[in-house]
Amino acid sequence: MFTDLLTPEVLIPWLAAMAFGVFVGATPGLTATMAVALIVPISFHMSDPNAGLAMIIGVSFTAIFAGDIPATYLRIPGTPASAAATLDGHELAKQGKGGFALMLDLLCSCLGGLIGVGLLILVASPLASFALLFSDFEYFWLGVLGLSMSAFVTQGSTGRGLIAAMLGVLIGTVGMDVVTGSPRYPIMEELGSVELMRGFSFIPVMIGLFGIAEVLRNIKTDVSWSESSVEPSATPLSETVLAMWKYKLTMFGSSVIGTIIGALPGAGADVAAWGAYGLAKKTSRDPDKFGNGAIEGVIAPTSANNAAVAGAWIPALVFGVPGDAVTAIVLGAMLMYDITPGPELFKGDMTQVRGIFGIALLTQLLLLPAGYVGLKAFGVLLRLPRRFVLAGVVVFSVVGAYALNNSLFDVYVMLAFGLVGYFLESKRIPLAPLILGLILGELVERKLRTGLISSGGDFTPMFTRPICIGLIVMLVLMLASGPLLRSYQGRTVDA
Repeated sequence: MFTDLLTPEVLIPWLAAMAFGVFVGATPGLTATMAVALIVPISFHMSDPNAGLAMIIGVSFTAIFAGDIPATYLRIPGTPASAAATLDGHELAKQGKGGFALMLDLLCSCLGGLIGVGLLILVASPLASFALLFSDFEYFWLGVLGLSMSAFVTQGSTGRGLIAAMLGVLIGTVGMDVVTGSPRYPIMEELGSVELMRGFSFIPVMIGLFGIAEVLRNIKTDVSWSESSVEPSATPLSETVLAMWKYKLTMFGSSVIGTIIGALPGAGADVAAWGAYGLAKKTSRDPDKFGNGAIEGVIAPTSANNAAVAGAWIPALVFGVPGDAVTAIVLGAMLMYDITPGPELFKGDMTQVRGIFGIALLTQLLLLPAGYVGLKAFGVLLRLPRRFVLAGVVVFSVVGAYALNNSLFDVYVMLAFGLVGYFLESKRIPLAPLILGLILGELVERKLRTGLISSGGDFTPMFTRPICIGLIVMLVLMLASGPLLRSYQGRTVDA
Protein backbone atom coordinates (compact mmCIF):
# COMPACT_ATOMS: atom_id res chain seq x y z
CA MET A 1 0.00 0.00 0.00
CA PHE A 2 2.90 2.34 0.77
CA THR A 3 5.44 1.34 -1.89
CA ASP A 4 3.98 3.50 -4.65
CA LEU A 5 3.71 6.49 -2.29
CA LEU A 6 7.33 6.58 -1.10
CA THR A 7 8.80 7.83 -4.37
CA PRO A 8 10.28 11.26 -5.12
CA GLU A 9 7.53 11.94 -7.68
CA VAL A 10 4.95 11.69 -4.90
CA LEU A 11 6.86 12.75 -1.76
CA ILE A 12 8.25 16.06 -3.07
CA PRO A 13 4.92 17.64 -4.12
CA TRP A 14 3.30 16.06 -1.07
CA LEU A 15 5.68 17.76 1.39
CA ALA A 16 5.54 21.04 -0.55
CA ALA A 17 1.74 21.01 -0.32
CA MET A 18 1.90 20.33 3.43
CA ALA A 19 4.27 23.28 3.90
CA PHE A 20 1.76 25.42 2.00
CA GLY A 21 -0.98 24.09 4.30
CA VAL A 22 0.99 25.17 7.38
CA PHE A 23 1.36 28.69 5.96
CA VAL A 24 -2.31 29.00 5.02
CA GLY A 25 -3.58 27.50 8.27
CA ALA A 26 -1.42 29.83 10.38
CA THR A 27 -2.65 32.90 8.49
CA PRO A 28 -5.97 34.19 9.93
CA GLY A 29 -8.68 34.31 7.29
CA LEU A 30 -7.05 31.80 4.92
CA THR A 31 -9.04 28.66 5.69
CA ALA A 32 -8.31 24.99 5.05
CA THR A 33 -11.05 25.06 2.41
CA MET A 34 -9.26 27.88 0.61
CA ALA A 35 -5.96 25.98 0.79
CA VAL A 36 -7.51 22.88 -0.79
CA ALA A 37 -9.25 24.97 -3.45
CA LEU A 38 -5.93 26.60 -4.37
CA ILE A 39 -3.99 23.33 -4.46
CA VAL A 40 -6.49 21.36 -6.58
CA PRO A 41 -5.64 23.05 -9.93
CA ILE A 42 -1.92 22.43 -9.28
CA SER A 43 -2.58 18.78 -8.44
CA PHE A 44 -4.06 18.19 -11.90
CA HIS A 45 -0.61 18.71 -13.40
CA MET A 46 0.81 15.73 -11.50
CA SER A 47 1.54 12.74 -13.73
CA ASP A 48 0.78 10.34 -10.85
CA PRO A 49 -2.79 10.54 -9.47
CA ASN A 50 -1.44 9.51 -6.05
CA ALA A 51 0.70 12.66 -5.99
CA GLY A 52 -2.34 14.85 -6.66
CA LEU A 53 -4.43 13.14 -4.00
CA ALA A 54 -1.52 13.30 -1.54
CA MET A 55 -1.22 17.06 -2.08
CA ILE A 56 -4.94 17.59 -1.45
CA ILE A 57 -5.14 15.35 1.63
CA GLY A 58 -1.87 16.72 3.04
CA VAL A 59 -3.04 20.32 2.77
CA SER A 60 -6.35 19.66 4.53
CA PHE A 61 -4.78 18.04 7.62
CA THR A 62 -1.85 20.45 8.03
CA ALA A 63 -3.99 23.56 7.62
CA ILE A 64 -6.33 22.40 10.38
CA PHE A 65 -3.40 21.86 12.76
CA ALA A 66 -1.58 25.08 11.84
CA GLY A 67 -4.63 27.15 12.74
CA ASP A 68 -3.80 26.42 16.39
CA ILE A 69 -0.47 28.27 16.15
CA PRO A 70 -1.78 31.88 16.04
CA ALA A 71 -4.73 30.83 18.22
CA THR A 72 -2.31 29.81 20.96
CA TYR A 73 0.23 32.64 20.73
CA LEU A 74 -1.91 35.54 19.51
CA ARG A 75 -5.47 34.43 20.38
CA ILE A 76 -6.43 34.60 16.72
CA PRO A 77 -7.71 31.34 15.20
CA GLY A 78 -5.98 30.52 11.93
CA THR A 79 -9.02 28.50 10.84
CA PRO A 80 -12.56 28.23 12.27
CA ALA A 81 -11.71 24.76 13.63
CA SER A 82 -9.02 26.39 15.83
CA ALA A 83 -11.33 28.79 17.65
CA ALA A 84 -11.44 26.51 20.71
CA ALA A 85 -7.64 26.76 20.98
CA THR A 86 -7.98 30.44 21.92
CA LEU A 87 -9.20 29.40 25.36
CA ASP A 88 -6.74 27.20 27.24
CA GLY A 89 -3.97 27.23 24.62
CA HIS A 90 -3.64 31.01 24.79
CA GLU A 91 -3.82 30.97 28.59
CA LEU A 92 -0.89 28.54 28.67
CA ALA A 93 1.03 30.81 26.28
CA LYS A 94 0.51 33.75 28.66
CA GLN A 95 1.94 31.57 31.42
CA GLY A 96 5.08 30.98 29.36
CA LYS A 97 3.98 27.51 28.25
CA GLY A 98 3.11 28.25 24.63
CA GLY A 99 5.69 25.78 23.35
CA PHE A 100 4.22 23.08 25.57
CA ALA A 101 0.68 23.80 24.35
CA LEU A 102 1.70 23.67 20.69
CA MET A 103 3.72 20.47 21.10
CA LEU A 104 0.57 18.99 22.63
CA ASP A 105 -1.36 20.33 19.63
CA LEU A 106 1.07 18.77 17.17
CA LEU A 107 1.26 15.32 18.78
CA CYS A 108 -2.47 15.15 19.55
CA SER A 109 -3.31 16.30 16.02
CA CYS A 110 -1.16 13.48 14.68
CA LEU A 111 -2.60 10.84 16.98
CA GLY A 112 -6.14 12.17 16.59
CA GLY A 113 -5.74 11.99 12.84
CA LEU A 114 -4.37 8.44 13.08
CA ILE A 115 -7.33 7.38 15.22
CA GLY A 116 -9.72 9.08 12.81
CA VAL A 117 -8.17 7.42 9.77
CA GLY A 118 -8.11 4.06 11.60
CA LEU A 119 -11.82 4.38 12.32
CA LEU A 120 -12.37 5.43 8.72
CA ILE A 121 -10.75 2.19 7.57
CA LEU A 122 -12.50 -0.04 10.11
CA VAL A 123 -16.04 1.30 10.32
CA ALA A 124 -16.55 3.48 7.26
CA SER A 125 -19.62 1.71 5.98
CA PRO A 126 -21.59 1.41 9.29
CA LEU A 127 -20.94 5.03 10.30
CA ALA A 128 -21.87 6.36 6.86
CA SER A 129 -25.06 4.31 6.89
CA PHE A 130 -25.94 5.79 10.28
CA ALA A 131 -25.31 9.32 9.01
CA LEU A 132 -27.71 8.75 6.14
CA LEU A 133 -30.48 8.00 8.67
CA PHE A 134 -30.38 11.64 9.79
CA SER A 135 -33.27 13.72 8.52
CA ASP A 136 -33.63 17.49 8.92
CA PHE A 137 -35.11 17.01 12.39
CA GLU A 138 -32.11 15.01 13.63
CA TYR A 139 -29.79 17.75 12.40
CA PHE A 140 -31.97 20.32 14.18
CA TRP A 141 -31.55 18.54 17.52
CA LEU A 142 -27.85 18.03 16.87
CA GLY A 143 -27.53 21.79 16.34
CA VAL A 144 -29.49 22.54 19.53
CA LEU A 145 -27.23 20.12 21.39
CA GLY A 146 -24.23 22.00 20.03
CA LEU A 147 -25.67 25.36 21.06
CA SER A 148 -26.27 24.08 24.57
CA MET A 149 -22.53 23.43 24.78
CA SER A 150 -22.18 27.19 25.30
CA ALA A 151 -23.14 26.55 28.92
CA PHE A 152 -20.07 24.36 29.32
CA VAL A 153 -17.39 26.08 27.24
CA THR A 154 -17.94 29.28 29.19
CA GLN A 155 -15.63 30.43 31.95
CA GLY A 156 -17.70 31.98 34.72
CA SER A 157 -21.41 32.67 34.44
CA THR A 158 -23.44 30.20 32.39
CA GLY A 159 -26.00 32.94 31.79
CA ARG A 160 -23.41 35.14 30.08
CA GLY A 161 -22.43 32.19 27.91
CA LEU A 162 -26.01 31.66 26.80
CA ILE A 163 -26.41 35.40 26.11
CA ALA A 164 -23.30 35.29 23.92
CA ALA A 165 -24.61 32.20 22.07
CA MET A 166 -27.96 33.84 21.36
CA LEU A 167 -26.16 36.98 20.20
CA GLY A 168 -24.25 34.81 17.74
CA VAL A 169 -27.51 33.31 16.48
CA LEU A 170 -28.96 36.81 16.08
CA ILE A 171 -25.92 38.01 14.10
CA GLY A 172 -26.36 35.01 11.83
CA THR A 173 -29.89 36.13 10.88
CA VAL A 174 -28.60 39.19 9.02
CA GLY A 175 -29.00 38.68 5.29
CA MET A 176 -31.39 36.60 3.22
CA ASP A 177 -33.90 34.13 4.59
CA VAL A 178 -32.28 30.69 4.48
CA VAL A 179 -35.40 29.06 2.99
CA THR A 180 -37.31 31.66 0.97
CA GLY A 181 -34.33 33.79 -0.12
CA SER A 182 -36.08 37.06 0.75
CA PRO A 183 -34.42 39.86 2.80
CA ARG A 184 -35.06 39.47 6.50
CA TYR A 185 -35.07 43.13 7.50
CA PRO A 186 -36.82 45.95 5.59
CA ILE A 187 -33.90 48.31 6.18
CA MET A 188 -31.73 46.15 3.92
CA GLU A 189 -34.12 46.74 1.01
CA GLU A 190 -34.26 50.44 1.78
CA LEU A 191 -30.47 50.73 1.83
CA GLY A 192 -30.12 48.53 -1.25
CA SER A 193 -26.94 47.02 0.18
CA VAL A 194 -25.89 43.88 -1.66
CA GLU A 195 -23.33 43.13 1.05
CA LEU A 196 -25.97 43.21 3.81
CA MET A 197 -28.15 40.95 1.69
CA ARG A 198 -25.35 38.37 1.81
CA GLY A 199 -25.11 38.66 5.59
CA PHE A 200 -21.98 38.71 7.71
CA SER A 201 -19.37 36.21 6.57
CA PHE A 202 -18.05 34.06 9.38
CA ILE A 203 -14.34 34.64 8.74
CA PRO A 204 -14.31 38.49 9.06
CA VAL A 205 -16.47 38.24 12.19
CA MET A 206 -14.13 35.69 13.75
CA ILE A 207 -10.99 37.67 12.87
CA GLY A 208 -12.50 40.83 14.33
CA LEU A 209 -13.68 39.21 17.56
CA PHE A 210 -10.39 37.47 18.28
CA GLY A 211 -7.81 39.47 16.32
CA ILE A 212 -8.68 43.16 16.38
CA ALA A 213 -10.20 42.86 19.86
CA GLU A 214 -6.91 41.39 21.12
CA VAL A 215 -4.96 44.28 19.56
CA LEU A 216 -7.27 46.79 21.25
CA ARG A 217 -6.89 44.99 24.56
CA ASN A 218 -3.09 45.16 24.25
CA ILE A 219 -3.27 48.87 23.44
CA LYS A 220 -5.39 49.45 26.53
CA THR A 221 -3.06 47.40 28.74
CA ASP A 222 0.11 48.99 30.07
CA VAL A 223 2.70 46.81 28.30
CA SER A 224 6.16 47.34 26.90
CA TRP A 225 5.98 47.81 23.12
CA SER A 226 9.64 46.99 22.67
CA GLU A 227 9.50 43.54 24.29
CA SER A 228 8.45 40.35 22.54
CA SER A 229 4.71 39.71 22.23
CA VAL A 230 4.77 36.21 23.71
CA GLU A 231 8.11 34.56 24.34
CA PRO A 232 8.15 31.13 22.69
CA SER A 233 9.22 28.40 25.09
CA ALA A 234 10.88 25.09 24.45
CA THR A 235 9.34 22.03 26.07
CA PRO A 236 11.03 18.66 26.53
CA LEU A 237 9.33 15.95 24.48
CA SER A 238 9.15 13.75 27.56
CA GLU A 239 7.00 16.30 29.42
CA THR A 240 4.56 16.48 26.51
CA VAL A 241 4.33 12.70 26.20
CA LEU A 242 3.71 12.34 29.95
CA ALA A 243 0.88 14.89 29.77
CA MET A 244 -0.67 13.03 26.84
CA TRP A 245 -0.41 9.72 28.72
CA LYS A 246 -2.07 11.26 31.78
CA TYR A 247 -5.03 12.43 29.68
CA LYS A 248 -5.03 9.56 27.18
CA LEU A 249 -8.73 8.87 27.70
CA THR A 250 -9.56 12.49 26.86
CA MET A 251 -7.45 12.28 23.71
CA PHE A 252 -8.93 8.99 22.57
CA GLY A 253 -12.52 9.96 23.42
CA SER A 254 -12.19 13.34 21.67
CA SER A 255 -10.76 11.64 18.58
CA VAL A 256 -13.70 9.22 18.44
CA ILE A 257 -16.19 12.06 18.93
CA GLY A 258 -14.45 14.09 16.23
CA THR A 259 -14.61 11.19 13.79
CA ILE A 260 -18.32 10.62 14.42
CA ILE A 261 -19.22 14.32 14.13
CA GLY A 262 -17.03 14.65 11.04
CA ALA A 263 -18.96 11.77 9.45
CA LEU A 264 -22.19 13.77 9.74
CA PRO A 265 -22.48 15.86 6.55
CA GLY A 266 -22.37 19.58 7.29
CA ALA A 267 -21.07 19.31 10.87
CA GLY A 268 -17.36 19.96 10.25
CA ALA A 269 -14.17 20.15 12.29
CA ASP A 270 -15.20 23.35 14.09
CA VAL A 271 -18.34 21.72 15.54
CA ALA A 272 -16.28 18.63 16.45
CA ALA A 273 -13.71 20.76 18.31
CA TRP A 274 -16.34 22.57 20.37
CA GLY A 275 -18.24 19.36 21.06
CA ALA A 276 -15.10 17.60 22.30
CA TYR A 277 -14.13 20.62 24.40
CA GLY A 278 -17.56 20.77 26.02
CA LEU A 279 -17.60 17.06 26.78
CA ALA A 280 -14.05 17.17 28.17
CA LYS A 281 -15.02 19.98 30.53
CA LYS A 282 -18.21 18.19 31.46
CA THR A 283 -16.40 14.96 32.39
CA SER A 284 -13.26 16.53 33.91
CA ARG A 285 -12.45 16.11 37.56
CA ASP A 286 -11.48 19.78 37.67
CA PRO A 287 -13.73 21.69 35.22
CA ASP A 288 -12.91 25.04 36.86
CA LYS A 289 -9.45 24.92 35.26
CA PHE A 290 -10.94 25.12 31.79
CA GLY A 291 -10.39 28.56 30.35
CA ASN A 292 -7.41 29.08 32.66
CA GLY A 293 -4.87 26.86 30.93
CA ALA A 294 -6.25 23.33 31.35
CA ILE A 295 -4.20 20.69 29.54
CA GLU A 296 -7.41 18.78 28.77
CA GLY A 297 -8.75 21.96 27.17
CA VAL A 298 -5.84 21.83 24.72
CA ILE A 299 -5.92 18.10 24.04
CA ALA A 300 -9.66 17.70 23.42
CA PRO A 301 -10.30 20.15 20.55
CA THR A 302 -7.05 19.54 18.68
CA SER A 303 -7.57 15.76 18.79
CA ALA A 304 -11.15 16.14 17.62
CA ASN A 305 -10.69 18.55 14.72
CA ASN A 306 -8.06 16.47 12.91
CA ALA A 307 -10.08 13.30 13.53
CA ALA A 308 -13.11 15.11 12.08
CA VAL A 309 -11.20 15.73 8.84
CA ALA A 310 -10.76 11.96 8.54
CA GLY A 311 -14.37 11.37 9.57
CA ALA A 312 -15.64 13.63 6.78
CA TRP A 313 -14.18 11.13 4.30
CA ILE A 314 -16.54 8.40 5.51
CA PRO A 315 -19.72 9.59 3.74
CA ALA A 316 -17.62 11.06 0.92
CA LEU A 317 -15.96 7.77 -0.03
CA VAL A 318 -18.75 5.31 0.76
CA PHE A 319 -21.78 7.24 -0.50
CA GLY A 320 -20.36 10.16 -2.46
CA VAL A 321 -21.86 12.63 0.03
CA PRO A 322 -19.33 15.30 1.13
CA GLY A 323 -18.94 15.60 4.89
CA ASP A 324 -17.74 19.22 4.68
CA ALA A 325 -16.64 21.91 2.22
CA VAL A 326 -13.15 20.39 1.90
CA THR A 327 -14.41 16.95 0.91
CA ALA A 328 -16.88 18.58 -1.48
CA ILE A 329 -13.91 20.06 -3.36
CA VAL A 330 -12.04 16.77 -3.13
CA LEU A 331 -14.97 14.84 -4.61
CA GLY A 332 -14.83 17.07 -7.67
CA ALA A 333 -11.08 16.51 -7.93
CA MET A 334 -11.52 12.73 -7.64
CA LEU A 335 -13.99 12.77 -10.53
CA MET A 336 -11.39 14.58 -12.60
CA TYR A 337 -9.05 11.66 -11.83
CA ASP A 338 -11.75 9.22 -13.03
CA ILE A 339 -12.34 8.05 -9.45
CA THR A 340 -16.06 7.77 -8.71
CA PRO A 341 -16.80 7.78 -4.95
CA GLY A 342 -19.61 5.54 -3.80
CA PRO A 343 -20.40 1.91 -2.96
CA GLU A 344 -18.94 0.72 -6.27
CA LEU A 345 -15.52 2.04 -5.20
CA PHE A 346 -15.40 -0.68 -2.51
CA LYS A 347 -16.29 -3.53 -4.86
CA GLY A 348 -13.77 -5.54 -6.83
CA ASP A 349 -10.25 -4.09 -6.99
CA MET A 350 -9.54 -2.14 -3.80
CA THR A 351 -6.21 -0.73 -5.02
CA GLN A 352 -7.48 2.85 -5.26
CA VAL A 353 -9.17 2.73 -1.87
CA ARG A 354 -6.04 1.31 -0.23
CA GLY A 355 -4.02 4.09 -1.88
CA ILE A 356 -6.29 6.76 -0.37
CA PHE A 357 -6.11 5.12 3.05
CA GLY A 358 -2.31 4.88 2.77
CA ILE A 359 -2.02 8.58 1.89
CA ALA A 360 -4.22 9.52 4.85
CA LEU A 361 -2.13 7.42 7.26
CA LEU A 362 1.26 8.66 6.03
CA THR A 363 0.02 12.27 6.10
CA GLN A 364 -0.41 12.00 9.88
CA LEU A 365 3.22 10.87 10.24
CA LEU A 366 4.51 13.56 7.88
CA LEU A 367 2.55 16.11 9.90
CA LEU A 368 5.13 15.77 12.70
CA PRO A 369 8.14 17.19 10.77
CA ALA A 370 6.03 19.64 8.75
CA GLY A 371 4.27 20.95 11.86
CA TYR A 372 7.49 21.16 13.87
CA VAL A 373 9.13 23.31 11.20
CA GLY A 374 6.04 25.52 11.21
CA LEU A 375 6.24 25.95 14.99
CA LYS A 376 9.90 26.97 14.80
CA ALA A 377 9.25 29.45 11.97
CA PHE A 378 6.36 31.05 13.85
CA GLY A 379 8.49 31.19 17.02
CA VAL A 380 11.10 33.28 15.19
CA LEU A 381 8.42 35.80 14.23
CA LEU A 382 7.23 36.05 17.81
CA ARG A 383 10.67 37.21 18.97
CA LEU A 384 10.04 40.50 17.18
CA PRO A 385 9.03 43.47 19.39
CA ARG A 386 5.38 43.56 20.38
CA ARG A 387 4.64 46.62 18.20
CA PHE A 388 5.72 44.74 15.07
CA VAL A 389 3.75 41.64 16.00
CA LEU A 390 0.56 43.60 16.66
CA ALA A 391 1.03 45.61 13.48
CA GLY A 392 1.43 42.31 11.63
CA VAL A 393 -1.76 41.02 13.26
CA VAL A 394 -3.67 44.03 11.95
CA VAL A 395 -2.20 43.69 8.45
CA PHE A 396 -2.92 39.97 8.21
CA SER A 397 -6.39 40.48 9.68
CA VAL A 398 -7.21 43.05 6.99
CA VAL A 399 -5.74 40.88 4.24
CA GLY A 400 -7.52 37.78 5.54
CA ALA A 401 -10.88 39.54 5.72
CA TYR A 402 -10.48 41.15 2.29
CA ALA A 403 -9.26 37.95 0.59
CA LEU A 404 -12.50 36.10 1.35
CA ASN A 405 -14.65 37.98 -1.19
CA ASN A 406 -12.27 40.73 -2.36
CA SER A 407 -14.61 43.12 -0.58
CA LEU A 408 -13.87 46.15 1.60
CA PHE A 409 -17.23 45.53 3.26
CA ASP A 410 -15.75 42.44 4.94
CA VAL A 411 -12.88 44.58 6.22
CA TYR A 412 -15.39 47.02 7.76
CA VAL A 413 -17.25 44.07 9.30
CA MET A 414 -13.99 42.77 10.75
CA LEU A 415 -13.14 46.15 12.29
CA ALA A 416 -16.67 46.60 13.65
CA PHE A 417 -16.66 43.21 15.33
CA GLY A 418 -13.25 43.99 16.75
CA LEU A 419 -14.91 46.81 18.67
CA VAL A 420 -17.83 44.53 19.57
CA GLY A 421 -15.45 41.86 20.87
CA TYR A 422 -13.51 44.38 22.95
CA PHE A 423 -16.75 45.73 24.46
CA LEU A 424 -18.16 42.28 25.25
CA GLU A 425 -14.97 41.16 26.96
CA SER A 426 -14.91 44.34 29.02
CA LYS A 427 -18.36 43.29 30.29
CA ARG A 428 -17.08 39.74 30.95
CA ILE A 429 -19.22 38.24 28.20
CA PRO A 430 -17.22 35.40 26.58
CA LEU A 431 -16.65 35.29 22.84
CA ALA A 432 -16.44 31.52 22.35
CA PRO A 433 -20.21 30.86 22.72
CA LEU A 434 -20.89 33.71 20.28
CA ILE A 435 -18.82 31.93 17.64
CA LEU A 436 -20.65 28.69 18.41
CA GLY A 437 -24.01 30.43 17.96
CA LEU A 438 -22.89 31.99 14.69
CA ILE A 439 -21.79 28.60 13.36
CA LEU A 440 -24.85 26.60 14.42
CA GLY A 441 -27.64 29.17 14.29
CA GLU A 442 -28.12 28.94 10.53
CA LEU A 443 -28.00 25.12 10.65
CA VAL A 444 -30.66 24.95 13.39
CA GLU A 445 -33.03 27.32 11.60
CA ARG A 446 -32.61 25.79 8.15
CA LYS A 447 -33.05 22.21 9.30
CA LEU A 448 -36.10 23.04 11.42
CA ARG A 449 -37.87 24.92 8.64
CA THR A 450 -37.06 22.50 5.83
CA GLY A 451 -38.06 19.62 8.10
CA LEU A 452 -41.42 21.24 8.82
CA ILE A 453 -41.92 21.91 5.12
CA SER A 454 -41.28 18.25 4.29
CA SER A 455 -43.66 17.10 7.06
CA GLY A 456 -46.39 19.57 6.08
CA GLY A 457 -46.03 21.54 9.31
CA ASP A 458 -46.29 18.48 11.54
CA PHE A 459 -44.03 18.71 14.63
CA THR A 460 -44.63 15.08 15.63
CA PRO A 461 -41.56 13.57 13.85
CA MET A 462 -39.31 15.89 15.88
CA PHE A 463 -40.25 13.98 19.03
CA THR A 464 -41.04 10.48 17.78
CA ARG A 465 -38.15 9.52 15.46
CA PRO A 466 -35.76 7.20 17.37
CA ILE A 467 -32.58 9.22 16.77
CA CYS A 468 -34.42 12.43 17.69
CA ILE A 469 -35.48 10.84 20.98
CA GLY A 470 -31.88 9.83 21.69
CA LEU A 471 -30.61 13.37 21.02
CA ILE A 472 -33.37 14.89 23.19
CA VAL A 473 -32.45 12.54 26.05
CA MET A 474 -28.78 13.55 25.69
CA LEU A 475 -29.76 17.23 25.75
CA VAL A 476 -31.94 16.88 28.86
CA LEU A 477 -29.32 14.84 30.70
CA MET A 478 -26.57 17.32 29.87
CA LEU A 479 -28.57 20.36 30.98
CA ALA A 480 -29.94 18.65 34.08
CA SER A 481 -26.56 17.39 35.24
CA GLY A 482 -25.01 20.87 35.19
CA PRO A 483 -26.61 22.11 38.45
CA LEU A 484 -26.06 18.69 40.06
CA LEU A 485 -22.36 18.80 39.16
CA ARG A 486 -21.97 22.33 40.57
CA SER A 487 -23.82 21.25 43.75
CA TYR A 488 -21.50 18.27 44.15
CA GLN A 489 -18.46 20.47 43.64
CA GLY A 490 -19.78 22.92 46.21
CA ARG A 491 -20.23 20.16 48.80
CA THR A 492 -16.73 18.90 48.05
CA VAL A 493 -15.24 22.34 48.64
CA ASP A 494 -17.18 22.81 51.88
CA ALA A 495 -16.03 19.42 53.08
